[in-house]
This record gives sequence, C-alpha cells and structure tokens, in this order.
Amino acid sequence: MSIRTRLTLWYAGMLFGSLLLMGGLLHYELVGEYERGLAQESPREKIADVLFFYWLPTVLVLVLGGSWFMRRALRPIETLRAGAERVHAGNLAERIPLSGRGDELDRLAEVFNEMLARVEAGVASVRDFTLHASHELKTPLTILSAQAEAALAEPALPPDQRELLESQLEEVRRLAALVDALSLLAKADAGLVRLAQDPIALDQLVREVIADAEVLATPQGLTVECPACKPVTVRGDRDRLRQLLLNLVDNAAKYNVPGGTLRIALRRAGSAAELRIANTGPAIPAAALPRVFDRFYRGDNAHALRVDGTGLGLCLVRRIAASHGGDITLAFTPDGMTEATLRLPLAGS
Repeated sequence: MSIRTRLTLWYAGMLFGSLLLMGGLLHYELVGEYERGLAQESPREKIADVLFFYWLPTVLVLVLGGSWFMRRALRPIETLRAGAERVHAGNLAERIPLSGRGDELDRLAEVFNEMLARVEAGVASVRDFTLHASHELKTPLTILSAQAEAALAEPALPPDQRELLESQLEEVRRLAALVDALSLLAKADAGLVRLAQDPIALDQLVREVIADAEVLATPQGLTVECPACKPVTVRGDRDRLRQLLLNLVDNAAKYNVPGGTLRIALRRAGSAAELRIANTGPAIPAAALPRVFDRFYRGDNAHALRVDGTGLGLCLVRRIAASHGGDITLAFTPDGMTEATLRLPLAGS
C-alpha cells in the first residue's frame, strides 16, 4: 500500500470518527436533553458549551492523532537516512533495511541498495585490478633493478653509461615503491592486511627513526630536534608503524628548506600516545590541507621544490594509523612550522 493511500485512509478514519462523536454529542446536548425536559440553557449557551467542551478536545485529538500518524508514516524515511549515513568507502556492503510494506520508500530503498551493489562491484573490480597489476609488475621491476645493479658493478663501464644506468635504476626503484604502496592500499581496502597486535615501546621506535631522520637531514643541512620522547607503549604491528614514522620523517625532510629544522616530540596525551613531527618548510595552503591525505595528491609545494614522490605516502600513513585505532592531522604551529600530529591509543586503554 502506498504512503498516500495509507495516510488518506488514516485521516479519513479519524475524520469519520470525529464526525460521529460530534454528531452524537450534539444530539445529546440539543435534542436529547430537550426531549427529556432537562434543557435549562438558551440555544446560544448550548452552542458555546458544545464548542468549548467538545469541539476543542476533538480538534486536539485530531492534531495529536495526526502528528502520531505522520511520525509513524515517515519513520521509514529516518531508517533510510540512518542506513545511508552508515555507507562509506570502507563499508559498501551496508544495505538499507526494507519495511516490508511495499510502498514508495521501500521501492526507493531497493533502488538505493541496487546502486550500492553496482558501486561495490565497481570498487571491487578496480581493487582486484590494482592487486593483480601490482603483483604482475613486481617481477619485471625486480629483474630490471637487478640487471641495472649488475651492470653498475662492472668497473669498465663508461661514465656516461654509468650515469644513465644510475638514473634508470632510480626510476625503477621509484616505480617499485609505487607498486608496493598500491598493493598495500589495495590489500588494506580488501581487508587482506593482517596486523600484529604486539606491545611496542613507541619511544624506542621513535629514537630509531630519529637516527634515520638525521641521515635524511644531512644533504640539506637540517637540524633535527627532539624536545621530548616520553616512554609510551602501544599495541600494533612494528613494521607498519616504522613505515608510518619513516614516511612522516621523509616528508618532513623533503618538504623543508636548506638549513631548516625538523622537530620530533613524543608525549602522553590522556589515554593516547601523541607524536608531533614539524618542519620549517613552505606552508601548505589552507585549501589543500583536507586533501593532503588523498591518493596521488601532490600540492604546489611538491612541484615548486621539485620533490620526487608518488603521492601515496601520507595516504599510507593515514591508513596505517586508522588500522591501529589512531588518527593523524596536519596543522600550523604558532612559530610558523607545519606539524603532523599522530595519536595512537596506549596499550591497555
């Protein structure tokens, strides 16, 4: 039954009942009492009594009953809204429940569910293609890298050919890193990545990464500062967390100015470990901040500074942080530095 038909029948029933009630009360007041000789009020007073004691309550019942009927009739819309809000890129299997009435909202929910099924199939197709393509590309890239390294090992190699091979080897390694990142993201989207849940001394891991940061900072003469590295323990996968930290430090070093500063600080913040990594590089435009974690996004700074990259580093960082129950944000400090803040829940919290 359609919503229009159901509402029409409900209101017709309420109106018919109200008319019967009013008719009965009017007959009692104006006819019944008169025939029994009980009428002592003038017709005008009778009409006033009927309007005040019977008409107003009837109107109140109609308003309240109509409101209740409208809420009941439109309740499936709230269900549809709540179901639609639960749908996101990582939850395309969600479906809108049907009320079973077969009305317009049920048909709308069916169309929405069919659309979700098509979107889910399309996303799965792209994910499978990425997984298969990245798998097939790994072997030839490994072979090309090994061949270039073997050729570079020849002592009699002319300088011009050596320079060409070094450039080719760098590009092959960049492509291999891109393929690995795409493969990891596709597996994470498919739920195929299984992370360890071991207790990890995050402060020790940060100290290891600081040593790597000093190596990355040397070519540009950057100063690496660590004002705080408090002992904190989190649960997670050590290799993935190290990858996350190295990506952040690498970005902070690449998007910096010669002779600048790279600052790393680890503290407790309530029930979370809070890691802040800041640099003195050019400020990211405010309009670009919401997009820096998108796949393949590279802002104007990357082109202005001629920084090599794949545009997947920060996307991987956000994915790894989310898989550990954490989050990451970018902001500007009062002293003009660009700062990434990583928060991870403490072990046992």
